[in-house]
Amino acid sequence: MLAWEQTQADELLSDVFGYHALQLGWPDLHSLRSNRMPHRWLAQTEFEAESSVNTNTSGADAPMHPHVGFDSRAWPWSADSLDLVVLPHALERSADPHACLREVERVLIPEGQVLITGLNPVSFWGWQYERAQRKTGDLGSFESHLIGYRRLRDWLRLLGFEVQVSRFMGWPPALASERWMRRLDRLDALGPRWWPILGGVYLIVATKRVSGSRWLDGRRWRTVRSPAATAVPLARSDSPISGRTASKDIS
Repeated sequence: MLAWEQTQADELLSDVFGYHALQLGWPDLHSLRSNRMPHRWLAQTEFEAESSVNTNTSGADAPMHPHVGFDSRAWPWSADSLDLVVLPHALERSADPHACLREVERVLIPEGQVLITGLNPVSFWGWQYERAQRKTGDLGSFESHLIGYRRLRDWLRLLGFEVQVSRFMGWPPALASERWMRRLDRLDALGPRWWPILGGVYLIVATKRVSGSRWLDGRRWRTVRSPAATAVPLARSDSPISGRTASKDIS
């Protein structure tokens, strides 16, 4: 999963331009490494303890150390100040995912972009995760509430976002036996074609749209798209899908 999300981030975010980019949590993922913005930060939030950062690896794959820490429900940036936000499995771990997403909408500039990944509850992976969570009863700081793909799209639409990219991966169940995993490997080839929305992990790239008004003759108002729409290129998934993924682009 980490390798797939790293590949997708490298591909989708390399040509997103701006000045300020933020990744919220999961320091093992270097989502902004291919991006060329001058100011790129990693944030640590209330659901990610200091001890959760893995320090056993070194080199290019070593986890990054957070630059700032804050509550995911109250961001320290002013409105319209960030160009790109990455939420790798952050909403499903936030104490209030609605408030977190509202903060993302607030701090993003018009035509700013957000990349979101999450475990899909309508999948083998989501079912196994929730079953393990109910069985253990208490997962401490790792407790999370999975958010469905369509539900998240509705949230984004209500906040004025336009979904540009949707991708999925991981159709076989996660098993302890390597032998059985290889036997079920064919599901990764069939999944993108026959049941893409049942992938274990989903990825969404959305753009913040802001409408403006212009005064015309006869006391009429005309709603127009923000002029910033022509200034910032959008991340598209027109290129071939790398690895075993399913892609669905909304234009």
